[in-house]
Amino acid sequence: MKSFKGKKVLIYGIGDSGRAVCKILHEYGACINVYDDNEEYCNDFYYERNPFNKKYDLIVISPGVKILGNKLVEYFILSGQKIISELDFGYSFLSGSLIAITGTNGKTTTSMLMGRVLKFANKKTNVCGNIGLPLSSISLSTKKENITVCEVSNFQLESSKIFSPDIACILNITQDHIDRHGSFDEYKNTKFKLLEMLKRKGKMVLNFDDENILSYLDKNKKLKNNLFLSKNMLFFSKKPLKNGVYVFDNEIYFNNTKIMNINEISLKGDKNLENVLAVIGISCLLKIDIDTIKKAILSFKVASHRLEEVGEISGVLYVDDSKATNIDCIENAISAYKNRPINLLLGGRNKNCDFSILFQKKYNLKNIICFGESGNDIGIIAQSFNYKVCVKNTMKDAVYFAKKIAEKNDVVLLSPGCASFDEFESYAHRGDVFKNLILENNEKK
Repeated sequence: MKSFKGKKVLIYGIGDSGRAVCKILHEYGACINVYDDNEEYCNDFYYERNPFNKKYDLIVISPGVKILGNKLVEYFILSGQKIISELDFGYSFLSGSLIAITGTNGKTTTSMLMGRVLKFANKKTNVCGNIGLPLSSISLSTKKENITVCEVSNFQLESSKIFSPDIACILNITQDHIDRHGSFDEYKNTKFKLLEMLKRKGKMVLNFDDENILSYLDKNKKLKNNLFLSKNMLFFSKKPLKNGVYVFDNEIYFNNTKIMNINEISLKGDKNLENVLAVIGISCLLKIDIDTIKKAILSFKVASHRLEEVGEISGVLYVDDSKATNIDCIENAISAYKNRPINLLLGGRNKNCDFSILFQKKYNLKNIICFGESGNDIGIIAQSFNYKVCVKNTMKDAVYFAKKIAEKNDVVLLSPGCASFDEFESYAHRGDVFKNLILENNEKK
């Protein structure tokens, strides 16, 4: 629906995505109402206080709106009203090529790195999506020569139907957001929608080391045989492959062409290595020069709150991994610093993650310091596996305790494995507070 003049449209969810949609609709002359489950917006202009029993020509749903069990969404569906996701809405105005990147972990880093490679290759590029810039905020300005890199979350995919990338990349699938989707199977199905929405001649870049991805391909024989033709599918792996992007003897290869040594990469951890492999795979599909790919990767710096080294004070290294909100992220962080004693800070609002999965692997952790809403529960599980545990009420208390007990050559690692909303506005707010607590009364070294 590109003709919006005089059409009655409801935007459900007043965040960055909702405001971006509102701007486009206003430009196209639509009659706009907005609604949000958070009542603090109820005095905003255009706010619809009771959308039940109302009729709209279109309802645009923001990613933050939970679909499962949502009575208002059920009403819209049962009353036959047209619903579209913000991702689909933005896509309908997009010009040029589209690269979509999803996965449980590493989406933001991979999207940023991919954008950097494209810029080094002098391509007209936008990086948007879950990274913080809604697709709807840039789509009107795109032209045929643009290459848009879109980080896509399960929240965005959940109600999307027409979003259709030229290249789709799935980095990994591990248990997360069960509180949103109700089950791991439903979460996986939402992620795999990205492959099913791929353009007819589109290509995919997939992690050969991920069991859930391989299992999906095996179960979908028809899709595998018809759509997932070998010429349209590129795998990446930390182990040698016949074709694709892989690691052999510490060198990264694309097919038989050497790209770079893994020790040259500044990004830490196995997951970040996978992110780099994925970017190399996408870049090779786009036929970007290997020297350009390498220069872009070598110049890339990690985003804030993702294994970000705050500083080394009195021989203790402090690391902000506040973005880690699931078990897989914690394990990646531990692997990145496995050669040093780790004091691990865990806690926040649990997203139905099973921490016994982490603790039963018997990682060599010096201390586990738990905090926040789920701190006590996590601490009890950790103690049952004979870890040395301390539980504090707040992250501030946990940080002060960690600073007190940490010894020379130790790592104090904030990799909480939980959402931040019990104490903080966001994972970024949590990470900023952590960094301030570490650096207070100290010089960063």
